[in-house]
Amino acid sequence: MYIGETAQLEFKKPGTGANGERIWLDADLTGRDLTKSQLTTDQMGQWVVGLEFNSEGSKKFAELTKELVGQEMAIFFNGELQSAPRVNEAIYGGHAQITGGGDTGFSQEEAQEMVNLLNAGALPVPAKIVEENTVGATLGADSIAKSKFAGMIGLGCVMLFMLLMYRAPGVIADIALIIYSLILFAIFKAVPVTLTLAGIAGFILSIGMAVDANILIFERMKEELRAGRNLFTAINSGFDRAWTSIVDSNMTTIIACIILCYFGSSIVKGFALTLAIGVIVSMFSAITITKNFMHLIFGTGELKYPALFGLKASEIGQGYQATETKRENARFGILD
Repeated sequence: MYIGETAQLEFKKPGTGANGERIWLDADLTGRDLTKSQLTTDQMGQWVVGLEFNSEGSKKFAELTKELVGQEMAIFFNGELQSAPRVNEAIYGGHAQITGGGDTGFSQEEAQEMVNLLNAGALPVPAKIVEENTVGATLGADSIAKSKFAGMIGLGCVMLFMLLMYRAPGVIADIALIIYSLILFAIFKAVPVTLTLAGIAGFILSIGMAVDANILIFERMKEELRAGRNLFTAINSGFDRAWTSIVDSNMTTIIACIILCYFGSSIVKGFALTLAIGVIVSMFSAITITKNFMHLIFGTGELKYPALFGLKASEIGQGYQATETKRENARFGILD
């Protein structure tokens, strides 16, 4: 049956054709007279099909069963014979049961199928197409292409912001962001994760979450430099002291993603999954990748050019000078 086609349910009585063959005659009892059908069991525990007629249908059904006592009553669905139960007695009140006959009666599947047919035929009005829309493949491809373009624009804007605000550390953060994107796409490929429009939105949002950790670290590092810490100590303090804030902020996002994955629809789940993976990977990229690059490039040097860190020379404070402090202790900000 297709959308727009009416499910025609008819009850018919037996008759004799011109050549003496058995035929089924119209009994003026249709699905319009049936209120509902339901699956139930009889006193013997066998599956039966329960029928309930409306007031007009109750009268018609009573007259029909009174006429057909000892005979069969046919049930036609869309012009095809579905069942021909035997009428044992006249049925009044608009309630009836159809049994499967024999020792075993209906199986549950057979009874449920008949219930579905009867209820489909009991629709008071035919199905009607109210609105019809066709979404072509090119529209979906165009949306995906625009989303990818938006992702590249978002990534570029974030990288430009980090470069302007944090100068040299911003360049390192941008490199880490590129590596982060490659790792994230590799995970999406391995899981695998289908990048729907919602998934791409989650990925774009995770880009902003990825640099959030770097911003906390770099701001903390600036504070250490303003306090007079040497560059080596400032880098370590920036990462160590910002870590708690990074974990707290990202964990709240991950918890929200878990809730969305559990209770949300398929579209929401795709968004939450890509965002959660992105946040987890961003924590790794911020702490591991960015930190190693910072130590590799600046870890052993002196702060000769504060402008490379977005600071003015006048902002750099004078810290306690300890000429004999061991480098292993200085790494943790310990002065001998």
